[in-house]
Amino acid sequence: MSYIVSARKYRPQQFDEVLGQSHVSSTLQKALDSDQIAHAFLFCGPRGVGKTSCARIMAKVLNCQNKINAHTACNSCSSCKSFNDNASFNIIELDAASNNSVENIRTLIEQVRFQPQQGEYKIFIIDEVHMLSTSAFNAFLKTLEEPPSYAIFILATTEKHKIIPTILSRCQVFDFKRIQTSDMVTQLKIIAEQENKSYEIEGLQIIAEKADGAMRDALSIFDRIASSGESITYKAVVQNLNILDYEVFFNVVDSLMLEDISSILLQFNDIIRRGFDPDHFINGLAGHCRNLLVSKEKSTLSLIDLSDQLKQKYIDQASLLNTDFLLTAMNIANQCDINFPKAKNKNLHAEIALCKMAKINRAFNVKSIPEETRKEELKSSPKLDKSESYTAKLTIENKVEEPEKFKSVSISNTTKEKRRILPKINSLEALVKQVAEEEALKASQGEPMTPGNLKKLWEEYLENIESQATATSLKNTILEFEGIGIKAFVPTQIARETILQESKLIEKIRANFNIEDLPIEVIVDIHKFPDFKVVEKPKIMSPREKFEKLVEVNPLIANLIKRLDLTPDNE
Repeated sequence: MSYIVSARKYRPQQFDEVLGQSHVSSTLQKALDSDQIAHAFLFCGPRGVGKTSCARIMAKVLNCQNKINAHTACNSCSSCKSFNDNASFNIIELDAASNNSVENIRTLIEQVRFQPQQGEYKIFIIDEVHMLSTSAFNAFLKTLEEPPSYAIFILATTEKHKIIPTILSRCQVFDFKRIQTSDMVTQLKIIAEQENKSYEIEGLQIIAEKADGAMRDALSIFDRIASSGESITYKAVVQNLNILDYEVFFNVVDSLMLEDISSILLQFNDIIRRGFDPDHFINGLAGHCRNLLVSKEKSTLSLIDLSDQLKQKYIDQASLLNTDFLLTAMNIANQCDINFPKAKNKNLHAEIALCKMAKINRAFNVKSIPEETRKEELKSSPKLDKSESYTAKLTIENKVEEPEKFKSVSISNTTKEKRRILPKINSLEALVKQVAEEEALKASQGEPMTPGNLKKLWEEYLENIESQATATSLKNTILEFEGIGIKAFVPTQIARETILQESKLIEKIRANFNIEDLPIEVIVDIHKFPDFKVVEKPKIMSPREKFEKLVEVNPLIANLIKRLDLTPDNE
């Protein structure tokens, strides 16, 4: 006998064998039991979840001559045998993807006119019905609404939203759902045992997850690995499908906890060398952090559809991590994914995100590293004098209108050699307050930042400018203080760009007032310069507009053009 793929060999033959669609199969069985069969059904749902299988089972039961019960075919009568051999004249299957014209539907309508040769019903199964053209749908409407008593239509589609409302209103609609991973693992286990294939539950788990809710896809992957002669092991499945396994993400998170940037970058480089895209890895890491987050509580552990052994690994790692760490890591990964399309160097873009994740604990003082590891690191660190003071450095990016609110804040020690110890801060508000106080103390040790001192420094820099354009832009500038920052108002965008390019000026201001990260914002506001006159650029006129302007000045030109029978250029 020739080889038959598992998707066909193990196709459900009864409603009880349909996997993960009990809400549909139970309703259809009750309808058969009560002999209340609609004339039209619409089965909707993702690919490979059993829509066509349910349609075939129902068609088989309806025409069975010796039913075991109202919803179970005998599988031995002439009608069942002809159905099994795909030789039944009473069950007509049509693929609407390749037969979507009006002529195809008219041919089907002609077949509806003839009564079944054997059995009680003539069943028409139309797969991918959403592919029918609008004209074909319209030609099908009347027959679908009032078919003969012996005709039953079962339509199947993966895109319900493309079905026109007039078709939906004439059908009983059943929505199929994606099959749960655990159900697919159970089914794959049964099939592996029947095929005498050795397996590991973790390997079947990977196959089920890769199938994304479609049992047909899972069986195709199963056949692909089984045909290689290998056992269905975790390692074999990962290598065959070339996917990032769980261990990769567990190891990366371990390195993030220890702030081991070197290890993280080496692991990321190995992943890229294996042919994976950086955005695929970042999304996988975000999903891993999500699983860790829901593993922290027993009530949410059910949201992970994994084996018990793998769930325990998530629980163990989640116990070492703070919720703030996981939420921040997920946010960084999400922002990285959003900005991937705009990134020119995607690998560098991902590496920056990973480095940010590695410094989450330092920024928020989260004690997520195991106690033994922290003790070892503290032993290897230089002894610190309790009298030594440390100053936190505030880095402000993308400052918003309110000076006390910032989009991102990062903290680092001023002394690079002294690591791991930061003042304990319970909230971001306390962090901002503390840093502001320290910056004020730091500024007081140098020249005070006052409007007079700033104006003096600005004029001193202006005296040494050689470029006349730059000098003009600096002269036409209004300086104001707001919070802990400086705002420089200019009348034009060109002036703004000119000042922003004067990096030496900005560095000089920060160095003079001893504030390394002093925010300096350059804003274009023409209203602050009432005496400034905007010079409008002369309008470029087309030949036609020039001619009309000449005629307006001297109308005799129009008469001359008319006499000479000339035509003005319209371009």
